Amino acid sequence: MTATLDARSVALYLKDNPRFFDDHPELLTGLRLTTQLGGRTVSLQERQAEILREKLKGLELKLSHLNRIAKENDAIMAKFHLWVDALLLSHDTSKSPDTLLTAMREGFDIQSVSLRLWDVADEHASAWFAQKVSDETREFANQLHQPYCGPASGQPGVVWLDDAASMQSVALLSLQHLSSKKSFGLLVLGSTDSQRFSADLATDFLSRIAHTASAALQIMVK
Repeated sequence: MTATLDARSVALYLKDNPRFFDDHPELLTGLRLTTQLGGRTVSLQERQAEILREKLKGLELKLSHLNRIAKENDAIMAKFHLWVDALLLSHDTSKSPDTLLTAMREGFDIQSVSLRLWDVADEHASAWFAQKVSDETREFANQLHQPYCGPASGQPGVVWLDDAASMQSVALLSLQHLSSKKSFGLLVLGSTDSQRFSADLATDFLSRIAHTASAALQIMVK
């Protein structure tokens, strides 16, 4: 008795025996397939060529996407380097917070930026960035191990921003001692665009900013 083969059994057999059509080339001439383009009937070779063209098109789209991301990352890194240069060229330590914020607004096109530092050295106690910060905000910064991105409403530090009421999304970056990881400040970036700092935004680059800002400013605290 001959067993009835289903399509899956045939497919598995051909998969396990890739040289089947090498051994039976006469079968290829009788195979006819329906193409996805117009529904016409084509030979096996034509259908294979069509599948390869579709795969190639998909790979080209992926490559184009990767190239676009690479160019965007290059542009971001160039801006980051200019921002770091501005910090390094600032010779007046007391002006470092102002330099940092100005460079961020201009270099990264951020609408509103502000920060606060606590436990500052005595010579900076009367500066704008040393204004009193609540214990809740300090604790928030101390627990913020990764930058926060999301809606601005109800978040600590938003009131420090210019035109705070119009801010729709924010990024909150904890400034920390590089050795102890204890926070000494909070950097706030705000935007009227709800998607500028959306909750699904990758934070790797923001983490670099937080690390560099911490290194530049920790000299100002006790």
